[in-house]
Amino acid sequence: MQAEYILKGQVLSFAGTPFDGDSPESAAKLHEAVAIGGGKVLELGTVEQLRKAHPTAALVDHGDHLIIAGFVDAHVHFPQTAIIASWGKRLIDWLNSYTFPEEMRFGDRAYADEIAGRYLDLTRANGTTTMCSYCTIHPESVDAFFTAAQARGQRVVAGKTCMDRNAPDGLRDTAQSAHDDSAALIGRWHGVDRLSYAITPRFSPTSTAEQLEAMGALWADHPDCLMQTHLSEQTDEIAWVKSLFPEARDYLDTYEKFGLLGARGLYGHAIHLEDRERARLREVGAALVHCPTSNTFIGSGLFDMAGLMAEGQRIGLATDTGGGSSFSMLRTMAAAYEVGQLRGTPLHAAQLLWLATQGSARALHMGDQIGNIAPGMEADLVVLDLASTPAIAQRSAGAKDLWEAVFATIMMGDDRAVAEVWINGARD
Repeated sequence: MQAEYILKGQVLSFAGTPFDGDSPESAAKLHEAVAIGGGKVLELGTVEQLRKAHPTAALVDHGDHLIIAGFVDAHVHFPQTAIIASWGKRLIDWLNSYTFPEEMRFGDRAYADEIAGRYLDLTRANGTTTMCSYCTIHPESVDAFFTAAQARGQRVVAGKTCMDRNAPDGLRDTAQSAHDDSAALIGRWHGVDRLSYAITPRFSPTSTAEQLEAMGALWADHPDCLMQTHLSEQTDEIAWVKSLFPEARDYLDTYEKFGLLGARGLYGHAIHLEDRERARLREVGAALVHCPTSNTFIGSGLFDMAGLMAEGQRIGLATDTGGGSSFSMLRTMAAAYEVGQLRGTPLHAAQLLWLATQGSARALHMGDQIGNIAPGMEADLVVLDLASTPAIAQRSAGAKDLWEAVFATIMMGDDRAVAEVWINGARD
């Protein structure tokens, strides 16, 4: 296939995992240019090589900007867009004060459409090309999100949030309606274009045993779907779960006993895990999703990235908007670095970029499609200006290598660092 475009810059790809070995940067490779066409990455090489192979392709010269795979946000709540950065509550109070009143509005399809479009515009501006989102209990919210993403050509994952207790009137479904609505949405959206469905019980406190059982049965009927939920975010939440499920061995057991533990499961937060939980999650190959800005904003705790990675856990990175305080994966990487520092295990810039791209893509079982720049991968790309503000520019100018320059943008960058975004091979 002939390329449509050749992008010139500092093109970063990963040939390995920067958490393996003693030199994280050795997992990354730099190229001068990348050729894309038909929505795919076709070839990497020098400009001369690619122009010779693709003589009709348009050259887009980004100078010394960094070209990487588009960011992949593995855990978000798009319906919380309008309440992001709401003041100072613990998790359960935060849900009752801000989240649930806002989610009540999503039975209105026009409002759901408005917020879905706003959310995708805000995240694209920050370089995020794929995300895995909770919707609300309303099927309209799922339809709105998938419709907006489909129009933009994005690869996204989403699902109807299921809750049949401990939520306000008007924001609860039933075990049967949750199953039937979710099944209908799977039939309507899963596998259409670049859209995938995630079966979505919010978390054990807001689902009865009957609903969790229904969600487990649905997942068994649709094993190619992902399943997303929350796990061990706060200590008082864990105590609540124990009071609701006194027979459970631990928090994870409230999912495991109902068929909601598996390789395609995504477990958000996973901060306060017991040894049995860690062992079972690793054994089945489930994904844990680190949400550092949310964990600090709501006061949840410090994720054990180093320990969990050493165990061989599958880990993704996420903003968790709107519990997270930013739509930016750059800010999320910075927070992950800061959490690592507090635990005495700081992350290298290569590890942070990998988590925000290939790591999260692997968590979503999409590592062969997105999250890296390699031949055959889908052409979701972000171009980063490593001198986007005066403060960053002066630090970048004094950097001794690319990684020092990248780290300054990770720590101080925002949407101004995002020079260009390509989704499915099309320039934004």
